[in-house]
Amino acid sequence: MSLKQKITEDMKAAMRTGDTKQRDTIRLLQAAIKQREVDERIVLDDAAVIAVIEKMLKQRKDSIAQYEAAQRLDLANIEKEEVAILSTYMPQALSDSEIDALITGAISETNAASMQDMGKVMAILKPKLAGRADMGKVSALIKAKISA
Repeated sequence: MSLKQKITEDMKAAMRTGDTKQRDTIRLLQAAIKQREVDERIVLDDAAVIAVIEKMLKQRKDSIAQYEAAQRLDLANIEKEEVAILSTYMPQALSDSEIDALITGAISETNAASMQDMGKVMAILKPKLAGRADMGKVSALIKAKISA
């Protein structure tokens, strides 16, 4: 079953059980997927759906930070619930040791010796780590390894 099919099935289940929070969050996700499909005139595969979910998660996390800074915990809690629901569709996150091993492999594969080679390393790692690791954190780890 594709990720889009799973999302649709979860939507039907949420409607049957009356879970309004999950239903509404999945509707937002389906709308974002459909919008991207219409805009780009393509049918999204699982990797592209994960990219849409990642973007939505990033937006929610930014909103949480803003709401907490403004002392609007009621709104922050709504966003946190949406993050929890959206996170269920993300692939299993990699451990720090697995990420480190992939970074080391990519550096040796590209013979990266300076910061100028960072783009090559990221190009190899991005497809492997998409949705499974925080790319900002990965970037910092690569910089530390290359500059060491």
